[in-house]
Amino acid sequence: MKIIAFANQKGGVGKTTSVINCGAGLAKQGKKILLIDLDPQAHLTLSLGVETHELENTIYDVLKGNVQISKALLDLPSGMQLLPSSIELSAAEMEFAGEPGREFLLKNALKKLDQSLDFILIDCPPSLGLFTINGLAAADDVYIPLQTEYLALHGTGQLMQVVDVVQQRLNDQLKVAGVIGTLYDRRKTLNREVTDKLKEHFKDTLFNTLIRTNVSLAEAPSYGQDIFTYKPDSAGAADYEALVNEILERSGNDG
Repeated sequence: MKIIAFANQKGGVGKTTSVINCGAGLAKQGKKILLIDLDPQAHLTLSLGVETHELENTIYDVLKGNVQISKALLDLPSGMQLLPSSIELSAAEMEFAGEPGREFLLKNALKKLDQSLDFILIDCPPSLGLFTINGLAAADDVYIPLQTEYLALHGTGQLMQVVDVVQQRLNDQLKVAGVIGTLYDRRKTLNREVTDKLKEHFKDTLFNTLIRTNVSLAEAPSYGQDIFTYKPDSAGAADYEALVNEILERSGNDG
């Protein structure tokens, strides 16, 4: 089982979109997938068509220790499972502040999971607070989605510092295993120049597949669907399928 945290403290970089569609693409290839929404804004949950106010149990209840993780999981039409989030999580960072071992709340909850899963994909919030730390402490790998636009690298230094601290103090197995270039438009000189900079900076960590700007990717969440369900013949579906193949190759899980 491979646990991957998708992290970037900057919003609007395609992080949630990447979690959904990498998960759906992996599920299409027969992999057992769990998506975890660690964001109090619950964008992942909402983008999958789940009404948060109707949920009996969420990740908040799991982290609080009120319910076993298995009781909060939802089965999605795509064959994936989801550990949903809700607005309750927004006040929980302060609530958990004095909790012993608060950085390991998610990691400890995941120990009680069915080990037959192939991948767990964690959607971290756009911040470097307690929930992102929980995601990094529980993960094997970090994927960083980055816009292929000016200032793309701005702020990644801070993220890398946090990853470094987590590696030293909480999770020495953690590694930055992938950088995903998003919102790419090859017609724009700036996008091409920024992509060259990303290659120079991240070298082989940058995935070869770039996720192009595609209206279908923006539309799919409003229908509560992944790109393969919403528009399987779109450029967005083609890009995420190619990215999934790279993920499987890198993880040695392409059989």
